[in-house]
Amino acid sequence: MKLLNLLALSVSALTVMGSGAMAQSGLEGMTIGFSQIGSESGWRAAETSVTRQQAEEWGVNLQFSDAQQRQENQIRAIRSFIAQDVDAILLAPVVATGWEEVLSEAKDAEIPVVLLDRGIEGPEDLYLTSVASDQVLEGRVAGEWLVDAVAGEDCRVVELQGTVGSSPAINRKQGFEEAIAGADNIEIVRSQTGDFTRAQGKQVMEGFLRAENGGADICALYAHNDDMAVGAIQAISEAGLTPGEDILVVSIDAVPDIFTAIAAGEANATVELTPNMAGPAFEALAAYLNDGVEPEKFIITESRLYTAEDDPEGEAERRRGLGY
Repeated sequence: MKLLNLLALSVSALTVMGSGAMAQSGLEGMTIGFSQIGSESGWRAAETSVTRQQAEEWGVNLQFSDAQQRQENQIRAIRSFIAQDVDAILLAPVVATGWEEVLSEAKDAEIPVVLLDRGIEGPEDLYLTSVASDQVLEGRVAGEWLVDAVAGEDCRVVELQGTVGSSPAINRKQGFEEAIAGADNIEIVRSQTGDFTRAQGKQVMEGFLRAENGGADICALYAHNDDMAVGAIQAISEAGLTPGEDILVVSIDAVPDIFTAIAAGEANATVELTPNMAGPAFEALAAYLNDGVEPEKFIITESRLYTAEDDPEGEAERRRGLGY
């Protein structure tokens, strides 16, 4: 089935999507609402760009709403989509809780909802499917890399968490902690939200450095996304330390700027999160709306580790055309 073939779709495959090779049928003329969190990171901008591209290739009239990181704006947008009687709704939820009322309204209106890149806490019958990475696995891959990298040496870790209450922040923290649980030499000594933004990542890292002997007592930084890591790298450099050497840096998303940092030796590893959540979502919606085929409840995309051995300069260049 085409749907199953898309479960392991990675960013590297996206370069062919703009060629028209993926011209699709089954959703032409349909109107689909997309409530996006905002543009807090390069990855989020790329997801928006790829979703618009996919909508065009599928012949979808995409109604886009930028929530500017506010749940109340997303709830307002969903209610507007319901009032417009759209054919389906894509939702990238800013936080995990507080969705039951408005998604029940969409269900009562018989409008299928597809979650993109984040999950929610609530009854599963409120949405058709969820297209996302395994966020716990992402954290676990990052943690396993660090365990191998320090090779038994003592390592004090500072952690930049994502938005409080969001599923990526919860799950990426869980996965990382699971990976280091058996390594007595690794300890998370400070953990604070950077809200997935570069500016907050820099600001919080500055505080970590001041609190940890100017950074001398920090072995590694784990950031829940690359944008926070890039901000933190700037803070480390400004403190007179060498990021990537004095403080190891591992993060998640695989955006162009982190590959540039890896190529420069300022970061060490990143875990890929594909911005193409819309392709599998439209595939699932086409099968459901046209043929009544229920998709898998969770469509999982690939999570791959990249380091300096994986042509970071080339990876950065390959991703720049995706809207980052």
